[in-house]
Amino acid sequence: MRLARIAVEGRIHVAQVIDDLLVTADHRRFAFHQVHWLAPIEPRNIIGLALNYGGHAAELGLEEPGEPVLFFKPTSSVTGHQAPVRYPRGATHCHYETEVAVVIGQACRNVHSEHALDYVMGYTIANDFTCRDYIRNTFRPPVRAKGFDSFCPLGPVLVTPDEVGDPMRLAITTKVNGELRQQGHTDHLTYSISEIIAYLSSFMTLAPGDVILTGTPDGISPVFPGDTMECAIEKLGVLVNPVVKEDDHS
Repeated sequence: MRLARIAVEGRIHVAQVIDDLLVTADHRRFAFHQVHWLAPIEPRNIIGLALNYGGHAAELGLEEPGEPVLFFKPTSSVTGHQAPVRYPRGATHCHYETEVAVVIGQACRNVHSEHALDYVMGYTIANDFTCRDYIRNTFRPPVRAKGFDSFCPLGPVLVTPDEVGDPMRLAITTKVNGELRQQGHTDHLTYSISEIIAYLSSFMTLAPGDVILTGTPDGISPVFPGDTMECAIEKLGVLVNPVVKEDDHS
């Protein structure tokens, strides 16, 4: 099942994607261009992993960490498919990070990795947009660098596990203005999705609505106002967001 949250005529609906249409619970049908896309989930927490692909660590000149490196991204940074990402005033180096986002569906604590996927509600695409101007060293959590409003596009839909199958077999690509910039695959994750859930649940209770950003492959590059980012993940779709000057939407 592929589920979207959409706004139409001032009302928010949860719609299922059926035959390239969005079908609401009251059986109304909308074409994709007729709606305002919202993030498919309203996250309770957003937990990110840094440097979870060896290639990404290498392109930043960093060693792969000996354990998962975590950060929280504020829920105020969430936006949806086709919504603008605001480029901060005074910034010079911001980039996309296309990632598989895991949405937890059941509360879990101290789960073993072999059972971890049983607690997943579904998967969506995240763009962990980052402004490197505000990353001064690798030991300081990058709250400002990753926490601006609009810095966490999610979508376009939430895809249930039965449609995704093995989440460790998904191709990842990013295009900017139609130009291919990033290619990767989830089978290159340093810590698998099952291992990430098990690790997090070893010290914190994961609850329905928690979203885990699993990391981005190598291939990041700067974007600027006027650019359009297309974050694509196999079986999950394409998340599209334009970059605009912060002044334009402040």
